[in-house]
Amino acid sequence: MSRDAEPDAGAGAGTGGGPGTGPGAGPATRSGRGTGAGAGTVRRTGPAPRPGGAPKQDRSRATRQRLLAAAVDCLAEHGWAGSTVAVVAERAGVSRGAAQHHFPTREDLFTAAVEHVAEQRSAALRALARDLPPAGSAARTRTVVAELVDLYTGPLFRAALQLWVAASNEPQLGDRVVDLEARVGRETHRMAVQLLGADESVPGVRETVQGLLDLGRGLGLAHLLTDDTARRARIVAQWARLLDEALPPAPGARPAGP
Repeated sequence: MSRDAEPDAGAGAGTGGGPGTGPGAGPATRSGRGTGAGAGTVRRTGPAPRPGGAPKQDRSRATRQRLLAAAVDCLAEHGWAGSTVAVVAERAGVSRGAAQHHFPTREDLFTAAVEHVAEQRSAALRALARDLPPAGSAARTRTVVAELVDLYTGPLFRAALQLWVAASNEPQLGDRVVDLEARVGRETHRMAVQLLGADESVPGVRETVQGLLDLGRGLGLAHLLTDDTARRARIVAQWARLLDEALPPAPGARPAGP
């Protein structure tokens, strides 16, 4: 059995164990309290960490990350039918037992994987906000539109699409994917509004922003079979110009310079 197959304390659906789950974190036993030599010394009841080895909790977290990344890649490349837990485990370089320790069911694994990568993309968008051109400028709108459209052209979108198709035919997956799509969709919409500096209190603005995201999804579908890069670039440029005319700036947004 490989090292990854060993059950890890505190590992599970979360990204790390809670208090008291690390190596040697069990209750300490004090000997000779208040008397003579050795009073107040602590004896560890758990096994000592192996010299040069990573803490068990870190190994568990690394295993989980490899499984999540491998699951998205498998979905994008092989579809739902070809993406079994065994295939993902082999790609991640872990045993099937280790995979099932972290994700007891196939549905657990793949919904967690898509959500994990979606969260990474949201973090990348938040980081992008620090380096954007000034609010209200055409350059900012063009950059934001291009980045949002790109969300729908990579492995994440391909993986999510496979999950959606499978969910339409498999009831045990359907409710999970509907909930996941709602959460990811809300976060993507929120980020789009923030990055564009749009004011959703103005009638029609919410629908305009959602139209941008729906456009991105449609362009992503067109890109599945052929390289649609050139046409997509022209559409992004035109949509950015339309948004500059249609979206009033949010209160407090600084107008763009000349």
